[in-house]
Amino acid sequence: MAQNRFPPGWSNNPLAMARLLLHVPNFIKLYWRLFQDRRVSWLAKAALVAGMLYFVVPMDLIPDFPLVPVGWLDDTVVLVLALKAFIKLCPPRVVQEHVQLIDEGG
Repeated sequence: MAQNRFPPGWSNNPLAMARLLLHVPNFIKLYWRLFQDRRVSWLAKAALVAGMLYFVVPMDLIPDFPLVPVGWLDDTVVLVLALKAFIKLCPPRVVQEHVQLIDEGG
């Protein structure tokens, strides 16, 4: 039996990964639109900004160099958690509205 090297919820199917990558521009557009929306709380926006700052600021819990793969792990985990927290803290109705607008080409 082949062992799956990917975390649960991830796929080693190249087609599935390609489909996910095709949606990256829509995710970026969604986050940008939500960040600009006045109906989204400052707390949600602060969580997103904090996660992005942690990702780009060179001072980390685990140094990026010389432990490149391990050093990037904490940055990635913090960023993913911030992205999830941002969406969770946004009003669901507002998120659905923006998703629908993006789906319609807006």
